[in-house]
Parts: sequence; C-alpha cells; structure tokens
Amino acid sequence: MKKTIIASVLFSIFASQAAFASDETQELRKVIEQQQQVLQDLERRLDETEKRVEKTADVVEATAESKSATTLGGYGELHYNNISNNQTGKDKKEVDFHRFVLFVGHEFTESTRFFSELEVEHSISGDGKKGEVELEQAYIEHDFNQMLTGKAGLFLIPVGIINETHEPPAFYGVERNPVEKNIIPATWWEAGINLNIKAAPGLAFDGAITSGLYVDETYSIRGGRQKVSKAKAEDLAYTARVKYTAIAGLELAATAQYQSDLTQSAGGVDTASATLLTAHVIYSIQGFTVKALYAQWDIDGKEAENLGRDQQNGWYIEPAYRFNDSFGVFARYNEYDNEAGNGDDTNITQTNVGVNYWLHENVVFKADYEKVGGAKDSDGFNLGIGYQF
Repeated sequence: MKKTIIASVLFSIFASQAAFASDETQELRKVIEQQQQVLQDLERRLDETEKRVEKTADVVEATAESKSATTLGGYGELHYNNISNNQTGKDKKEVDFHRFVLFVGHEFTESTRFFSELEVEHSISGDGKKGEVELEQAYIEHDFNQMLTGKAGLFLIPVGIINETHEPPAFYGVERNPVEKNIIPATWWEAGINLNIKAAPGLAFDGAITSGLYVDETYSIRGGRQKVSKAKAEDLAYTARVKYTAIAGLELAATAQYQSDLTQSAGGVDTASATLLTAHVIYSIQGFTVKALYAQWDIDGKEAENLGRDQQNGWYIEPAYRFNDSFGVFARYNEYDNEAGNGDDTNITQTNVGVNYWLHENVVFKADYEKVGGAKDSDGFNLGIGYQF
C-alpha cells in the first residue's frame, strides 16, 4: 500500500515538471521568434540607410566638383561728385553708378584656366546714352611649369599700379588718380599674348605683344584706346615689365612699351613712333603705406611736336595710414601734363585728402576733398561706395 502511494506521488511530481517544461519551451520559442523579427527589421533599415548615404555622397561629390571648376565674382562703385569749376563756372554735381563689373572664371585643369570681365559703365548704354558695355578681359592662362605662365586673349596691360588692381576696396579716394588715367591710361586693355617668368622668389618679368593705340590728329593718349573693338593692327605694341617683391612690404616695378606708329598708318596723319616708360614703388610697414609713380610718353612725330604732345608725363605720391581694419586716411599729390612738349604752362596739379571706411574687407565707403590747380582751377568733394566679391 505504501509503495502504491509513493508511486502515485512520484508520478504527480514528474507530470507537473513535464507540463512546466513544455510551457517554458513555448515561451522561449515566442521570444526567439520576436528577436528574429526585430533583427530582420534592423537589417532592412540598415539597407535603406546605406542607400541614402550613398546617394547623399554622390550629390555632395558632384556639387563639390561643379563649384571648384567655375567661379563668379565682381565689383562696383557708386560716386557723388560736387566739384566747382572756378574757370568756366560749369560745376559738376552728379550721382553716377560709375562701374558694374562681373567676373567669370573657369578652371579646366590645375594648370589651364579661363578668366573674363564684363563691365557696364555709367549704368546704361545705347544710342544717345552716356554709358558703355565693355569686355575688359577674356583670356586663357596656362602654367607651363612653376616658373613660366602664359596668357592669350584680351587682358590688362602690365603697367602702373591701378591698371591691374582697381577694385574699389583696394585703393584710396573716390576717383582713380588722374596721372594713371590721363598718362598711362588706365584702365587699359589690349589683345595678344603675355609671358610671365618667375626668375627667382620675388622677381618676375612680363613680356607682351599686343594690339596698340590708335590716335587721331589730337594725339590724345587716352582717346587712342581701341578697346579691341575691330581694332586697327597695322602696328603692334611691345611691352616689358620687371617687378620686385622679395622684401616684405615692398614692391618695385618698371614698364617699357614701344609702338612704331601710334597713328596705325592712317592717311593724312604723320607716322609717329612712341615709347612709354613708367616706374612705381609701394612700401608698407604696419599701418603706414606710401605709393609713388612716374610715367612719361616720348612721341616721335612732327604733328605731335607742333601740338606740344610729343612729350606727355606725370607723377604722384600718396601716403596713407590705416588705423585698423575699418578706418584709414590718405593724402595724394598729382602733377601731369599732356602737352609738356610746348613752352606754355599746361601743367595740371591735383591734391586729394580723404578717408576710407571699410564696413567689411570687401565693402568700402569713401570721402575726399579735391583741389585742382595749374592750368585748371576747381575744387570740391567726392563721396563713394564700392564693393567686390
């Protein structure tokens, strides 16, 4: 009887344990199935994320390549002139958006690039309008090696200070200086080829063969710019420059140009060969900068001699002090004479003193007082706004 009871008890225990084990197995299976479903969802999400990352990388790479190849820039300047003419009484009081310029460049490779500059002067152009639309630069530049760079197309002549660097935040005064305007004459561009040689650190040479000036019977140098618009090319111009910048804060440069006939063999005007010589120095130490430039034309022609225009020359000196990133002051004294070959007093002097205020390194507000003497007599003030990007 006791054995039967013991057997019954043992059977009950084993039966209950078996039932418990069966329930536990079912729970484990459910947990495993849930974990497998979670893993499958994670795998699917990871695949989708990888696809999105790959697409984003492709877009970023394509955008970076497009931005590195082509660049856009420009500059502009708005002027207000209030000048009293003490000789004629015809005062100059006007507001003028003098220049609006767009730059477009493209890099074909690390050594070959394109650069262009399109300019609108005096806001509007057309028949009867005072403005012009001009293609000031459009050339291909190529680095043959670290020492030798060439350019071909339409480009600025390597002469003076303002001609190649004339963005408004880069210089003092509302208007560009009259010596480089009337003697050099900036802004001056031609079509042809130019070779730049970096002979040593801080020492470079330029040599250019380009189209030249075409003057009429007045022998006006500034009026002789053809701006590469169906330019007469009977006689080309040859330009050479040396520039030294090996000493920190110092720039020395000199340019010579020769043209065998400024009249381009035009009928009714005597042949007139011409030589231009210019030299300048720029020295900066801390906030102080001084610029000085001299330029002269020697024209070999009987008609030019009769007009006194066989000799044309000018010079200026400009000390300036920049107190900080925002504020600077300057003074500039200019002398020039487009009829220096005659015995008359045709020399013109001009003095400017003023301030520049840079709202940003590429945005500037300008103001200056101007006094013109010698063969002309006027005075007044100028206000301006300029930018570049």
